Order: sequence, then structure tokens, then C-alpha cells
Amino acid sequence: MAMKHSLDMRQGQSLVMTPQLQQAIKLLQLSNQELAEFVEAELERNPLLVKIEDDSAPAADAAEPKGREELSLDDRSGQGEAREQLDAPGEDVYEPGTGSDAAQPVSATGPSATTDWSTAGSGQASDDFDYTANLSSDVTLAEHLHMQLNFAGLSDADRLIAARLIDETDETGYLRAPLDEVAKSLGADIANVEAVLAVCQGFDPTGVMARSVPECLGLQLRERGRLDPAMQAMLDNLHLVAKHDIKTLMDVCGVDKADIQDMLLELRQLSPKPGAGFSSDTTVAVAPDVYVRELPNGMYAVELNSDTLPRVLMDKAYYAEVTALPMRDKEKEFISECAASATWLIKSLDQRARTILKVASEIVRQQDGFFAHGVAHLRPLNLKQVADAIEMHESTVSRVTTNKYMSTPRGLLELKYFFSASIPATGGGEAHSAEAVRHRIKQLIEDEASDDVLSDDQIVEILTGFGIDIARRTVAKYRESLNIPSSVQRRRMGKTG
Repeated sequence: MAMKHSLDMRQGQSLVMTPQLQQAIKLLQLSNQELAEFVEAELERNPLLVKIEDDSAPAADAAEPKGREELSLDDRSGQGEAREQLDAPGEDVYEPGTGSDAAQPVSATGPSATTDWSTAGSGQASDDFDYTANLSSDVTLAEHLHMQLNFAGLSDADRLIAARLIDETDETGYLRAPLDEVAKSLGADIANVEAVLAVCQGFDPTGVMARSVPECLGLQLRERGRLDPAMQAMLDNLHLVAKHDIKTLMDVCGVDKADIQDMLLELRQLSPKPGAGFSSDTTVAVAPDVYVRELPNGMYAVELNSDTLPRVLMDKAYYAEVTALPMRDKEKEFISECAASATWLIKSLDQRARTILKVASEIVRQQDGFFAHGVAHLRPLNLKQVADAIEMHESTVSRVTTNKYMSTPRGLLELKYFFSASIPATGGGEAHSAEAVRHRIKQLIEDEASDDVLSDDQIVEILTGFGIDIARRTVAKYRESLNIPSSVQRRRMGKTG
């Protein structure tokens, strides 16, 4: 077979991911702590970068940071300039030199947004999973509990409550926040918070998230099947145990001395600090990336946390001084690369901040019902809805909501908690949130008579009457996530009861 050389011309399109473009994408998904570490590394590497420790600029010729800016959510006229998307379907980042904000250094105070809405939104583990096998010496108690929360089968609203309860649990494993305060801050019913706490108290290690030492020890005894009335009486009188008042304990518990000795021995085998075996030196306080506060006129102010925004500038005076000196080609190339890198980093930080603000502002607008009325009014929301509203790609919204936190009047919440599934409505109406549907299912079962137990098919028919288009298997899945037995089991329980 003969071989020959030939020269062909072809035309095609391809996306080239430059190091600067990869850096801009990476900055979007970094947490505030990771971003601070990244900027510190850049400051050590690039002699032209200067970190601003206070409001005064380090040099007269250095670029001044842009001040606070008010962005109205209702004003969409500037979105054409702020839309910088790649042609590739998988990415959407800011490009240097485009848009009105591209050439601005990162703001010293951070941009903010204020918005107003007249109407509020409406709506409503596997047993064989070995958690201890996944533990390492660096895992904190909070991380261990959050990992188990992923397998707890709770609804979106209950997951939000559980996450708040975990955040209020200290390193020793005790829940320090009063439940009524948690319920009030989240706008949830106190009975619902207590039910979620009961689920969380079943997490490993046994006794975690107790509110007192007697409750902690009682949880451990209940798991062992040893929480009888006599032992409960001893737990209610631990001060007598501390005094070694055996005679009074015998009278209180209604048992003889031999039984008291056995009960005390069993009590000493329990752990009063269930979280003591987990790492605490790696625990880092979470700082919010965004603040949301309600104004007296009913508007919600959304602004970035300026304390978490690294403020860096390019020292143009030093750059002019260095470039005026005689240099070799390699030195000139190095200085040019440092200048380009510094300029790109400043633009990327500013654009990252503005992107976070846009996403957070849209989340607040979409979930105004939650901020006004509480967790029961979480609306169905996905990445595409937010992306379409702010004219960005879903991948950008996904990166922005990763490891980002919002400080609200209802507590410190991760941005991803505001996204929940939706259930379609019959006749093409407005979709229902998954939490609202779960709430309806729970109410229907709670209101059923013992001699008229509803099957999953009957629940489907009732929900269809409410305009909810739902399948029987979805009803069964939601019912199981609420830890509600099947209709057959409930019927048997009603007969035995």
C-alpha cells in the first residue's frame, strides 16, 4: 500500500481552557476559607499584588477599590452587560475585558442588593450502613452527624431543621439551643422540631444531641433495653448518685441494695460525653458569605459579607518602577506575567463576588415565603430556575451554591438548602413543592379514622382532587420518608390498639 504526504485545510471550533479561565472557574466554587488561602498563595507568588489590610490604599498610584453598589432585582436593563457565557454548554464564567464590571477591582465593602415583594410564596438510613467504618481521626462530630443526615430519609423542611439542630450541638454531643428558639427562628412548629430531634437522637454515637446528662444516659440505656422505671428514677436523681446516698436511692428507685449496686455499675459503663471521641481541632467556624436582613419597610436587604472578601490591588507604582529598569528578556517576561495574573485575579474576585450576590438575591426572591412564614413555605426550586432568572448557566449556579452560606433572620443556612423538588399540578397549573405534598400526606394519615385507613391509591385520588399530579410510588416514597407504616400495618395497629 502506497503512502504519501498531503496538506489539508480544515475549519473547526474548539474551546481552549487557558490557565486564567480555569482559575476563574475554580474561584466560583471555593469557600471563603479556601479563597483566603488561595489569595495568600498568590500574594506570596506575585510581587505586584498588594493586600489591603484597612480602608487606606498602600500606594498612591494603586487602583482604588470600588465602593458599595446597590443592585435592584427588578432592574434587568444591565443584565446584558453582566452576561458573560462561554459557547460550551458546560461552562459559564466571566471573561476579562467584557461588561461594565469586568475592569473593576474587588469592592472593599462588597456589592449589595435590595428587593421588595408584595406577595409571599405558598406551599408547604439504611440499617446496614456502617458509619463507624467511614470515620477517621479527622472527622468532627458535626461532619459525622451531617453524613448520617443524608441517609435519614427526612423531607426537605425536616432536613433544614435537623441541620440547624446539628449546628447547635457542641463538641461533647449536647444540644445547647432551646427547641422553642429553634422553632421560632425557622418558623416551624415546636412539635415538628421535637419529632426531628427524636430522629436525630437515633444517630451514632448513642446519646448524641441530648439536652441534659440524664437524657443522654437515658438514650444509651434505652438502646440497651435497660431504661426501666427504676433506672429512670435513678437518672432523675443523679445528685444522689454523686453523694453516694445509697439508702435514699433505694427508697427512690424502690429496689434493694444489690439492685442499686448493679444499676450503679451499669451507669458507670455509659458515656456522659458521646462526642468526646471525635476530632475538635479541625472545627472551623462557618462565616456567612451573604447577609439577608429584613428592613422596616418589608424589603429584604441582601449584601455580601465584606469580611470574607479578600481585598487585593495591583501596585502600579512598583510596576512602573520595575519596568523602567534595564532587564533581560526572561525578567521582562516574568514581570509581564505577574501583571497579567494580578489583573486577572482582581477581575475574577470582583466577578465572583457579583455572581454570588446575583444568585443569593434570586434565591431570596424565589423563597420569599420561607423568609416571611417559615420552613413550611419552601417553594420548589432548582438550579435551572435561578440560572434562567439571572441569565447564567446552571453549572455556574451549582458552583456558586457549593460551600456558601447565608445569614438570615431564621439562622445560618447553606445556599443549597433552598433548592427542593417539585410535584407537577394537574391541568398544567403551578407546581407544588415536595414538602407541601409530604405535609398533605401526613395530615391525611393523621386525620384518618382507625376503621377507615387510607391506602396509597386512595391518597393519590385525594391529592389529585387537590390538583396534585402524583404517582402511587411517589406517595409510598414520601410516606416511608416520614416513617409512616403502610395501610396494612396501620390497620393492624388500629385493631390491636
